[in-house]
Parts: sequence; C-alpha cells; structure tokens
Amino acid sequence: MNRTDNSGRVPVIGVVDERLKTTGLCLAVGYGARHDPRGQGGIAHLFEHLVMSAPMGSRRSFSERVESLGGHANATTRLEAMQFYAQVHADDADATVAELQQVLLEPTWTQDLLDSERSVVRQELAAAAADPSDTVQDAFFARLFPEHPLGRPVGGTVGELDGLTLDHLYAQHRRVLDDSPMTLVVVGPAIPASLGADVHAPGAAVASAAPPALVPLPPAPTGTDDLKPDGDFCWVCVGARAPRAGDPRGAAHTLLAKLLGSSPSSLLYRRLRTEKGLAYNFQAWSRGYAESGAWRFLAGVETANAGLLVDTVASALREVADAGPTEAGLAAARRQAEMGLLLSTESPLEYAQLIAQRTACGTVSWTLEEELARLRAVTAEDVRAAAAEVHAGLLAVVRPEAS
Repeated sequence: MNRTDNSGRVPVIGVVDERLKTTGLCLAVGYGARHDPRGQGGIAHLFEHLVMSAPMGSRRSFSERVESLGGHANATTRLEAMQFYAQVHADDADATVAELQQVLLEPTWTQDLLDSERSVVRQELAAAAADPSDTVQDAFFARLFPEHPLGRPVGGTVGELDGLTLDHLYAQHRRVLDDSPMTLVVVGPAIPASLGADVHAPGAAVASAAPPALVPLPPAPTGTDDLKPDGDFCWVCVGARAPRAGDPRGAAHTLLAKLLGSSPSSLLYRRLRTEKGLAYNFQAWSRGYAESGAWRFLAGVETANAGLLVDTVASALREVADAGPTEAGLAAARRQAEMGLLLSTESPLEYAQLIAQRTACGTVSWTLEEELARLRAVTAEDVRAAAAEVHAGLLAVVRPEAS
C-alpha cells in the first residue's frame, strides 16, 4: 500500500519554527479528478466533502470540531491531488492530527450524509455554471486536452454526481488507500508528540508510489480567432500547453506568467490597463501536471473588446518571443515569484500546503531553497523561448459564448 511508510504509518514531513503560535496541518493524497473512473466524474470531489463533513462517532465533524476551537479547516480537490488541511492553536495540534487522520483513514459514512453532501455539491456546480470566470477555465482545459483526463472538470457533471452511490464512495476510499501516495505535512512551533520521532524534514521523498500511468496526449489544438462572446461582459482564457511537472523549463514559464501578470510592473498591466483600458481584473500563471502543463492568462472584459484583448496578449507574447524580456522586467518577475514563495512560508498552513503540493504528496524531493535557485538560474533566453512556445500554441476560449 502506497499510503504508509515502512512503519505502517502515514509518512510525515515536519517544519519546526518556535516563533509560531499556531500549527498548520495538511494531509495530501495523490488522487484527483483525473483519476475518477469513467462515468463517475466528480467522485473525488464528493469524497472530499464526505471526509470533512462526516461525524466522528457521536461527535461533530472534523470541520466543526476545528472551527469550535477557533481554528480553520477545509479541503480541496484538484486534477491530480486532494488536500485536507487545518490551522489550529499549537496546544490543539496533537488532537487535531489524530482526528484528521481518523476521518480520512477510518470513515463512517451514511446514506443521509451522502444525500446531504450531494446536495451541497449540486449547489457548488450550479454556482460554478453561473460564473463565467469559472466555466471558461473548464472550457479551456477541455479544449487544451480534448478527450484526456487533464481535460475533465473537477466537479464532474450533475448526471454523474446523481449516479454515485454509497458503495461507489466506499470503493473509492479503498482505491485511495490502496493506490495513492499520502503524506502528512506539519508546520508549527513543535511536532505533535503523537507523531513520534520519525518525522522528515523537507528535501527527500518520503512516500512510495508507482510511476504515474501516463495517458498519451492528443495533438495540441490552437486558435484565437473564433471567439463568439455573449452578453455585455465576458471572461477570456488565453494560453497553451506548458512543461510537465518536474521539467526544468517550468521555471521560465512561471517567470513569463509574472512578466505578463496582474502586477503594475508587468508588460500586460501597462498595455491592458494603463494604455488601452481594456481590463482591470486579470491574472496569469503556469502549472505542470503528469503529462503536460498549462500556461494561462485569464481576464474579464467587455464583450466588444474580447478580440482586442486576445490580440494584445498575443502581441505581448510575440514581443517577448522576438526580443526577450528587458533586464528590469525579468528582475521584477523573478522577485515576484520569489516573494510569492517566501510569503507562503510565513503562514504555517500555506507552507504546509506548499510542501504537500511541491513534493507531489511526499513522492518528490523538494526544498524552498532549490526552487528559489531554479528561479534565479532562469535567463532572458529561457523566458524568450517560453514565450515563443506559448505563442506558437496559443488557444483562446470565451464564456459566456453565443450559441
């Protein structure tokens, strides 16, 4: 079973900072929406809801228990992983660690709970469907990775959700425990005593996992001309495939996103906001997955200006691809990326989540210092090449879209 180390326990990565007064906990599982069985889209997301909402015996749910202590608890499901996390007073860390592992490893779910959480997820799906800034991202991934697990919506569809039974969820639980790497990350003033001495510092893989089953990628689609926005205001997602997780080229794509992101120092901020007044709410980012990655630029814009926005983004990418970033622009982008990482380390919960994500649930070696070094090693030529790659594969999607 991949979920445990040689001692039979969930492997633990710990960071001690005696200045802290609270403890951040993140139990990460290498199972996400891309792993949902065909016809059961959204089961990972529903699974996450059940874990966080199930009563612990005769007591309240884990979420209620943590919140009653003044802490914070939540969970997220992404394409390739789930995270169950909490931030609590350091005095409450021992009990919270035990309860967090209990609700995931030893669930007690009922039909009433399933029906209740299914209704909650239905509301989430309805809210997302009514939000073009959400639906445009699902549509972008579906276009970027057609008929591929990376193109699946995390929440599935209402039809798939309604077809899920309690037996499906318990079978899902067995799959998660049997096949998925799992790691607990703790950041606080001390390591909870119940975890013992076998706690690893960041920097080495601690969870075993079989190599991921890679699914061949279909040909990469491109196209930015066939936009049919509807209504008075729309959301546009522009981007392309990017390096897969672990590819050294990913650092350059990260800096390219900073170079063209929402900071007032970015090239596109000056073009879109200051010079043309096209958009004020936009962002850019790049993320790698098992087979590939995605570089994205997301913006809200008046419908009449959607085409001009896409042209402006494409023009900025072409400019960087032709001439590379300026020295000042690259320095600002690098500093922003570094600061984003450093700020995450100053919150115990955010740092725990960052470690869980960067280590791929404990299966990959990672340290903050190594990532900072990779960012500092990126050259102007690396960013120029990243811009050329994104520009060559550029794809644009808009929502709402006229029928």
